[in-house]
Order: sequence, then C-alpha cells, then structure tokens
Amino acid sequence: MKLQDQPPLHLTYGLSIHPDETWPELWASIQEKALAVRARVAPGKAFGLGLRLRDAVSREMAEGGNLRRFRQFLDENGLYIFTLNGFPYGRFHGGRVKEQVYAPDWRTEARLDYTRRLADLLAVLLPDGVAGSISTVPGSFKPWIHGASDVERITDQLARAVAHLAGLKEKTGREIHLGLEPEPGCLFETPDELIRFMQEWMWPRGRVRVARELGCSLAAAEQKVRLHLGVCLDTCHVAVCFEDPEEALRQYQAAGLRISKIQLSAALEADAVGRAALARFIEPVYLHQVVADLGGGRLRSWLDLPEALAALGSLPEARAVRVHFHIPLHFEGGGGLRSTTFALRPSFFRALQNGATEHLEIETYSFDALPGGASRDVVESVAGEYRWVLQRLVRAN
Repeated sequence: MKLQDQPPLHLTYGLSIHPDETWPELWASIQEKALAVRARVAPGKAFGLGLRLRDAVSREMAEGGNLRRFRQFLDENGLYIFTLNGFPYGRFHGGRVKEQVYAPDWRTEARLDYTRRLADLLAVLLPDGVAGSISTVPGSFKPWIHGASDVERITDQLARAVAHLAGLKEKTGREIHLGLEPEPGCLFETPDELIRFMQEWMWPRGRVRVARELGCSLAAAEQKVRLHLGVCLDTCHVAVCFEDPEEALRQYQAAGLRISKIQLSAALEADAVGRAALARFIEPVYLHQVVADLGGGRLRSWLDLPEALAALGSLPEARAVRVHFHIPLHFEGGGGLRSTTFALRPSFFRALQNGATEHLEIETYSFDALPGGASRDVVESVAGEYRWVLQRLVRAN
C-alpha cells in the first residue's frame, strides 16, 4: 500500500509466509490470504504485494500467457507488485531448508540467471512511476567462502546483474534495484562487512565489469552500480547481531549505499530466565542462528539453536541471547522472552518517512514454525502486524 507520495513510501508483507512452492499455490495465497489481509487493513485501496518466486515458479510465470494473465488479475483486483524476495532459490516450505537457503550463491550462474529472470518479470509487473526492488543472498554462506577468489567471483557476478538491470532501465524505463540482505552466518553479516565489500570490491572493481558489459565509462559504470545495487536491511537480522537498526541505517546512508528495501521484523531475545524456553523454538526447517551477549562488548555466535543451547549451559555470563527467528511484530513475550521491537524507536520510523527507503516489507516467514503457529490465524496475525507498523508511523509524526 502506498503510504505517502513525497518522498514515496510503499508498505507490503512478504507472501513467503504462505505456501508458495507452485504456481497454483502462489495464486491461491493471493486470492485466499492477501486479499483477506487487504480487507482488514486497507479495504478498497490499492494494495502492494511482495512476492517470493522460487526458480521453478519464476520459469512458469514467464511461460505462455501466464505473466499477462497475472498482471491482468492484479489490475482487476487493485493489487500491484513493487518488490520480490529473490533470496530463496528453491523450496522454502514443507521440508528442510536450513543452510540450503543460500544455495546457489552469488558465485554461480544459476543465481545470476534466476535474478535476471526475476528482474525481467518485475519490469512487466511494476506499475508506472514505481521503482522495483529484489532482495537477495548476501553473497554466500560464510563457511562456503575460502578466499579472495570467491569474493572476486561474487563481485563479477553481481556486476553482471547490475549491467542487466541497467539495460532493463534503458529498454523499459523501469528502475529496478537489487538489495543484498545481510544475515548472521553469511558473507555479509553486519553493516561494516557489507560497506567494506562495496568500498573495496563493488565500486572500484565491479564497475570495471559493468563498463565492459555496457561499453560505458568507469564513472558511468560506478553510477549504475550505486543505482542498481544496495542493501536490504532486515531489522530481525540486525537485532540478532546486536546492532542497532537506526545506527545501521545511518552507517549505510553515510557510506552512500542505496537502501533498496527495509524488512520490518523482530528477533527473539531471551534472558537467563527465558533461556530454557528457547528449546520450544527448535524446529527442522529453518536455520536459527544465535548470538549471545557475554558482556564487555564480547559476543558469541552459533549457526543453529540446538548447538547454542548445548553451549549456553556453560556460559553463565551470557546476559542476553538473540535468535534468528522471525516472530510477529506484535509478539508480547513473557517468561523471560521478548521481541527485539524495542529497538524500533520513533526516530527510526521518522527516518522511514523522511526518505530512507521507498520500500517497506513486513517479514515473518517463519509463522508456521512458531510453537502453535499452525493453529493461529495467519491472516489476522499479518493484519495485526500492519496495524502495529501503521500505528508507529503515525506516532512518529
């Protein structure tokens, strides 16, 4: 939904919260869930959607008249697409995902081809006058990276993606930008890591590949990199790393990165009392990275919740433990558990209203993995998250 005209600001929710592994499932999730959410929060108004298109579904959408029929359906129902989740390439529901969510990574042709296809689809789906965003894997899973040659390969592949987006803009007039989404355990976890990559690799080196692809000057190529490649700031991921979302935003802006999209989400935090309750959140589908604050500026991290809980018993100095588990923004907590939404202060929402980004997305894909999640009403939960965000935007004024 469009929140304001100047500076432009759109809000949606990630449809990855619904089953969307096939083309029919995607259609059903929009018809049965997204329209029901719209009826609760913005009845009768144009309603933006954030799609998650796995590789197989993106191929099917591009076939025959599927894309034309889909665009017609959107127009007839007052819906519009302005952002895509291009992070998970394959299955995201109904089976083990864990670290395979990062595969194929940005070293591969498969990731590049998939992202270019998403951009081509988005160029058709975008309404006039609205830029498009695609969030993506932050390079790779950190344990898979073994040296500078891997980072060089990632730089080259991202530069080729930028060249494709620049070419699309030239041909269609559609401006689409790619947002690397820092996440615990990945090549880029924190603002410092992503900024360093942009400054040391993408801007000075990636522009050379872009210039070669497009036959333009290095200066023009760097402008295209800055326009079409930025950051997708996920407030859950920021919180897990004990980073402040507002400070992370300031860091990216000061370094000159485009804020492609901000995903509004919350991580789970446990104090010493709540630590035992974290065992209820162990589940077999998603990777739940954990970071503990040991005091004195010391942090300890684990790649998944079971190994973290096994180790925390011998770390009595751990003050707070944060888990990469996307919980609803309106989660109230209790028993030593709380949401990290306390870090989303009014000044953060004022920054959103003042043009920090054009795209906001509520991101709570792990709803079904929550203890008792399958028994809850997902439509009402998402509508509650919309109300939570809209109330804070109003209060920020």
